[in-house]
Amino acid sequence: MMKQEFLVVLSTCPSIEVAEELARSLVEQGLTACVNILPRVRSIYRWKGAVHAEDEVLMVIKAVESKFAALNEAIVARHPYEVPEVVALPVADGHHPYLQWLATPDGVSASSLP
Repeated sequence: MMKQEFLVVLSTCPSIEVAEELARSLVEQGLTACVNILPRVRSIYRWKGAVHAEDEVLMVIKAVESKFAALNEAIVARHPYEVPEVVALPVADGHHPYLQWLATPDGVSASSLP
């Protein structure tokens, strides 16, 4: 696998329940092997001419670049925000067995297969 094939995708949600439901759906669909949920981030943002400050939940989604379009579509389709955050950051390098695990469709490392 080439290193640039991996992404970290960030997306905020209004609650832990929304984040967990969305994360589970993404994993079940095989669009990612893992989503970390950080339970509280404080977001200050401009929306429709006003500055807002809200507590949100941050999802850190590890993904394979070839699945990003489908991942993005799935997040946007199920997300309650009018304009959900979906930001993809390239992974420069990583622990190769972990990256291999992320790239395996069923989330199982090739070295652990019978």
